[in-house]
Amino acid sequence: MLRGKTIVLGISGGIAAYKAAALCSKLKQEGADVRVIMTEAAAKFIAPLTLQTLSRHQVYLDTFDERDPGVVSHIDLADSADLVVVAPATANIIAKMAGGLADDMLSTTLLATTAPVLVAPAMNVHMYAHPAVERNMALLAERGVRFIEPGTGQLACGYVGKGRLAEPEEIVLAVRSWFTQSAELAGRKIVVTAGGTVERLDPVRYLTNDSSGKMGFAVAEAAALRGADVTLIAARTSDAPPEGVRLVRVESAEQMLQAVLAEYEDADVVVKAAAVADYRPVARSVNKIKKSGERLVLELERTADILQTLGERKTHQVLVGFAAETERLEHYAMDKLQRKNCDFLVANDVSREGAGFNVDTNIVNIYGPQGLIETLPLMRKREAADRLLTLVAAKLAEKERGE
Repeated sequence: MLRGKTIVLGISGGIAAYKAAALCSKLKQEGADVRVIMTEAAAKFIAPLTLQTLSRHQVYLDTFDERDPGVVSHIDLADSADLVVVAPATANIIAKMAGGLADDMLSTTLLATTAPVLVAPAMNVHMYAHPAVERNMALLAERGVRFIEPGTGQLACGYVGKGRLAEPEEIVLAVRSWFTQSAELAGRKIVVTAGGTVERLDPVRYLTNDSSGKMGFAVAEAAALRGADVTLIAARTSDAPPEGVRLVRVESAEQMLQAVLAEYEDADVVVKAAAVADYRPVARSVNKIKKSGERLVLELERTADILQTLGERKTHQVLVGFAAETERLEHYAMDKLQRKNCDFLVANDVSREGAGFNVDTNIVNIYGPQGLIETLPLMRKREAADRLLTLVAAKLAEKERGE
């Protein structure tokens, strides 16, 4: 499974460092080329010679111990990695990663790499639950770092709770899954819309909505990490768009419609996560509308229904719609899915805490033509996007098989 893949294994200074030997061995057995970096603290728990013997490569400890004059070691390691695995990851190395610190070989390499990073935390139960650690992990997750959940049980400190390093077999399984997922959508063209459209009254005023674009950005990023060719069509958003996607900026519903239609014919998947205005002003003033009188009456007209247009023109595409509701979630979701010929409809009740606009979390139900497929509890939008794309990938495979 891992033959031909270069995995940089970072080992930080926790008692669970001894498990890194078994992890290194199992990764080698899977065919991976394993390069090991240890912190000075890690070398207190397990001898570098053990990892050198298992990996068949020198173990890197000191940023300034440059043995090959032809390369800069931490840059060479960073560039060569197909995947970086940090196991065990202490609270200290997680904090360094979140803060962008680079004061040893491991943190310097992590800062220099553009490869995906998989982190397996291991620490005391109270450390793992500390707000600073939780915040650092949340920040890293937003940047695309994946985490392998620690186990619950007897810890070396004597406590019983969550914080025990995942077993080597679990980490290897996560590595396998990463490489499977990273190629799962290779060669697929995925179009994602995000943000809130803007319908102008005049050069300085407009109608819009509360959408931040965070959910659409999360879907686009997750699709790119699975190997897809992603076109992100974004209206007004609050965050910077993800890397590794083709960005098309639009403003109004009409502009978004035209941008999506330009990409639609050869798209494999369209995920319509944008919040598109239902109405726009009939007349748009060329100049700023001056204040006059106690009331201003605006006449509005319907905008084009982008999702319905796509549903009517659908041939081979997998079409995913979104619905932000405040009541009767399932009724409105299924009605929208059927009327607009969607394959999936992602619905959330934006009145619930943690599921509305301008937050990094969501609570969603995913529906298909037969009804509810999956209910996702409160989780980060990036994780929800991953779960959605797993369903999308399965649907693409079904279509290929003619099911």
